[in-house]
Amino acid sequence: MKAMLALADGTVFTGESFGAAGEAVGEVVFNTSMTGYQEILTDPSYRGQLVAMTYPEIGNVGVNREDVESSRPFLQGFIVKEYWEQPSNWRAQQSLREYLVANRIPAIQGIDTRALVRRLREHGAQEAVLSTTDLNPQALVAKAKASPGLIGRDLVKEVTCAKPYEWDESTWSLEQGYQHANQRPQTRDQGPFVIAYDYGIKRNILRNLVTAGCRVRVVPATASAAETLSMNPDGIFLSNGPGDPDVGPYAGIVRELIGKRPIFGICLGHQMLGLALGGRTYKLKFGHHGGNQPVMDLTTHKVEITSQNHGFAVDIESLKGTAELTHVNLNDQTVEGLAKPDASLFSVQYHPEASPGPHDANHLFVRFLKMMGFRADG
Repeated sequence: MKAMLALADGTVFTGESFGAAGEAVGEVVFNTSMTGYQEILTDPSYRGQLVAMTYPEIGNVGVNREDVESSRPFLQGFIVKEYWEQPSNWRAQQSLREYLVANRIPAIQGIDTRALVRRLREHGAQEAVLSTTDLNPQALVAKAKASPGLIGRDLVKEVTCAKPYEWDESTWSLEQGYQHANQRPQTRDQGPFVIAYDYGIKRNILRNLVTAGCRVRVVPATASAAETLSMNPDGIFLSNGPGDPDVGPYAGIVRELIGKRPIFGICLGHQMLGLALGGRTYKLKFGHHGGNQPVMDLTTHKVEITSQNHGFAVDIESLKGTAELTHVNLNDQTVEGLAKPDASLFSVQYHPEASPGPHDANHLFVRFLKMMGFRADG
């Protein structure tokens, strides 16, 4: 089936569909990861976006039930150079095409993704339409121009959980798969109790918290500070998520939590902390999406290779005298980490939990434990 991708600037690409029939509208961004397309597909932070993979061959490992990061795919559409129909991996349970069709996600292959990425790098991420039903270039460009974009949109409300729930699954291993806290009696009733705010939380964040020895309860993004503090947690975690951080009630809730309990934020949670401390955020030209971003820890001067997925950043000038800059991106010097020791909080813009992905920053979960007054499990 023929498919078409049209950008708001008038650029049009024609290829073949390998996903669901239909039409998807969103901001088109590119991801530089060579592996882990299941993590990308099911990361709620991609709500409202069409994702183009820079690695040319996608689909060759198929899809399995273990490598997803949420209940379903949340991106609007998927764009690749070359799709491989037949999986070649012992863990595959279905093809990528079958998975996308089942979840109603349009996808296009056979386009020049290098040309697409070059355009986005030069002109910035922009709105686009991916369609298998309307193949009129002028009509698709008009739809892309009419798309609202991400600035000013509260997408957290579309991905957060409806009610609190407990999480006890730990990280995966080849020998045992996923384990649960009740399979590890030495930690079931011990360790810090963490409330995790769900702005679009990835499961592997929760798994890393459990593996570190935490007891975890996930709450909706709108849970009030009073509700959270009434549960008497040892610490509070602020998750990743989609959209513009400077909308909705979320930063206001975080502001009421600062100083009450130790806080650790990742990605959107990092941006929420920046706003709650009185700072500002701004839209990046094309964002950081991929598994190979170099970040320097300014406290140690060590460089970590990190996985990232964000289109907004914290303006460090707006936090002068309020918070400490702890990490910077070596590609463009944007803020990658903040800390305020006197309030027992820290945050990073990148993803230490990435799976698959670089694990250079796994130590941050242990840092959170120590901040709460606990030692790492085992």
